[in-house]
Amino acid sequence: MIRPGLFVLSLLLFGCSSDGWQSASRAPAGIAPDPASTPEAVIQVYGADAWGWRGWFAVHTWIAVKPSRAEQYTVYEVIGWRVRRGLPALRVARDHPDRHWFGAEPTILLDRRGPGVDELIARIDRAAQAYPWKDQYRLFPGPNSNTFPAWIARQVPELGLKLPLRAIGSGWARRTPD
Repeated sequence: MIRPGLFVLSLLLFGCSSDGWQSASRAPAGIAPDPASTPEAVIQVYGADAWGWRGWFAVHTWIAVKPSRAEQYTVYEVIGWRVRRGLPALRVARDHPDRHWFGAEPTILLDRRGPGVDELIARIDRAAQAYPWKDQYRLFPGPNSNTFPAWIARQVPELGLKLPLRAIGSGWARRTPD
């Protein structure tokens, strides 16, 4: 008979890659439209299972935008380890929009294109610049990587972004910043 504690420990160990997060894939998944052949504006919100055992319960979410005729995407995301290194948790960078999240394949949570999307992109950028927790990160209850897209959704309701239940920390965006 397996003891409950041993069973839970086995599950936790099985759920974490022995190679570690450093070697987990960050390659593009190939699901975002190629900017070279997509002149229209694009907003995509992605989610992927969180790293290790956390992925059983939670997702990491981020926003990628490409204005009309832009040659690259800009990715907006919050990453906790950046704070420990003295950097802002909020990362805004030209990047592949659909990278694997440390081995987990992303899925599209929202896809907006065409007329009116350039204005939404400008509003997303303004809201990101005003994000009140850009230098803070706490896994639970927040603010964390899911708080940021939830904050954007509240600031730009026309976006129509609904985060999944597994976006733990998204409720933090309803708080009034200090």
